[in-house]
Amino acid sequence: MIGLIGKKIGMTQVFAADNSQVGVTAIEAGPCPVLMIKDKNVQLGFEVVPEKKIKKPQAGVFKKLNIPARKVIKELSKEANVEYKVGDELKVDLFTEGDFVDVSGISIGKGFAGGMKRWHWKGGPRTHGSTSHRRVGSIGSSTTPGRVFRGHNMPGHMGNEKVTIQNLKVIKVDLANNVLLVEGAVPGHKNGYLVITKAKKKANKKVVVKK
Repeated sequence: MIGLIGKKIGMTQVFAADNSQVGVTAIEAGPCPVLMIKDKNVQLGFEVVPEKKIKKPQAGVFKKLNIPARKVIKELSKEANVEYKVGDELKVDLFTEGDFVDVSGISIGKGFAGGMKRWHWKGGPRTHGSTSHRRVGSIGSSTTPGRVFRGHNMPGHMGNEKVTIQNLKVIKVDLANNVLLVEGAVPGHKNGYLVITKAKKKANKKVVVKK
């Protein structure tokens, strides 16, 4: 399950061996030092930050570990039969071209949105004098049940929530620049932080990329 913490750089395109165009997302992945080892999880850090920009207790922990302070700290599940040591660095070569990964991040916030945009409602009648084109309409009976069920789809804040995109193919691994190219789009805006892990639902395959 172990993976890397990364940052979304942006999108570009590459050409496969058959000259087909492939849209990819460039991710700055790692290096991520191991900060703490627990029973089932490993705590990783990402992106060096000046000590004055973090809280003093956190700065003290990094001094004790003799590791430069990191801005982002997350815990990931351990990988079976692998030993970890505090101070070890996990790099982008954790993945290889052709692997499949799951990428998690915070989606782009859309602000307040109505029900048709947020939940893809069909909408009301558009003719014959109707005044309920994009309105919410009835949300519950007045007698039975006499209330609105929890979780009912309503207008509200759209986006800005954790999203995981599964089974994205790794197109290229650039160890020198700590960059990972994955096929397709990933959640979040530019410079948004991501967690990249090996895919849970798809076996790894190999892909030939034209250099």
